[in-house]
Amino acid sequence: MRADVLVVGAGLAGLWTATELAWRGHDVVLVDRRTRLDTTVRTTGIFVRRTLEDFALPPEHLGPPIRRMVLYPPSHRDPVTLDSRHDEYRVGDMAALYVALAERAVAAGVRLELGTRYLGSRGGVHALRGPDGPAEVHATFVVGADGARSAVARELGLDRNRELLVGAEEVFAVPHRADAVPAFHCVLDPRLAPGYLAWVLDDGQHAHVGVAGYADRYPDGLRAALRRFAASAPGLDGVTRPETVERRAGPIPVGGLLRRIAGPHGLLVGDAAGAVSPLTAGGLDPCLRLSAHAADVLDLALRTGDRRELARYDGAALRTGFRGRLAMRRGLSLVRAPAVAAVGVAALRTPPGRAAARRILFGHGSFPDPEPARGAAPVRRATSPAA
Repeated sequence: MRADVLVVGAGLAGLWTATELAWRGHDVVLVDRRTRLDTTVRTTGIFVRRTLEDFALPPEHLGPPIRRMVLYPPSHRDPVTLDSRHDEYRVGDMAALYVALAERAVAAGVRLELGTRYLGSRGGVHALRGPDGPAEVHATFVVGADGARSAVARELGLDRNRELLVGAEEVFAVPHRADAVPAFHCVLDPRLAPGYLAWVLDDGQHAHVGVAGYADRYPDGLRAALRRFAASAPGLDGVTRPETVERRAGPIPVGGLLRRIAGPHGLLVGDAAGAVSPLTAGGLDPCLRLSAHAADVLDLALRTGDRRELARYDGAALRTGFRGRLAMRRGLSLVRAPAVAAVGVAALRTPPGRAAARRILFGHGSFPDPEPARGAAPVRRATSPAA
């Protein structure tokens, strides 16, 4: 099998990159080891306002808008409530979104191969194992969209994620409550979420209850911490947790965008590139912006026949936009005592603290917009072939 580009991984990053390239006339093969894309979902699927403004996502697979953020100390008492004038967040039904975006990719001409594992590459020949046995793809470039522990990154000799959180959550439907305000509740408690947060996201249709933190700081394990938090999680008054819930878990890279995310034979996108906010761990906006940039650069390299164009895909240059968040990540990673967390939340009650929290939580600074490659076709944001 021959192709211009082999994309490994059919998550949001892989689907978006593959579709953009196919709409520009390139021959793209997209492989994923899953046999179905609506299984083993790992992300909460929180889309921020900036993403919703700039990228055409199927609205029927997005939950109701959320304008309220509530921040709690370990005691859960005296939280800080922030309300926005804008619709700040919407939670995607990620299983349905993956299926819809896969249909969009196939309609654009992407050859989607499910149940297919990437085994490695040599000299532009990429070994796969699919439902019918071993196979090979001769591709000009390979795109690693295969997650935080990317095998493609290793094969290409690119950087790999070193700083990871682990997260787990339960998702379940909630009954309609006339007086309920959709809200994102976050608890700063190093006993439950060392180096990060515990959360309850209730948009009036579904509740997401989760914790995340550094794996080596969970003495009883991540699942035990989630059970403890779920037993007394704030923001779900009047809601009874059903016996059957959807469970999600996975690693979250928080070391910032990797420096070496491209080489002459391919590049990395999404979690594989570390495209996640170091502070908030939000990855969907960086994922889409970096995927659009990847499609831009790959399109130029394919049209000119010059592999050196991939040098434009420079993680080190983009990483400078994360300096503040990287510093705050280091500070959050040092919070180990509940008393320190309580002081931190108390600081957010002051006018400067509230202003800083609003900039982080409601701002537009999740990922710097890369400069478009000179001579590249314009990125279509995956809206339609004619967009």
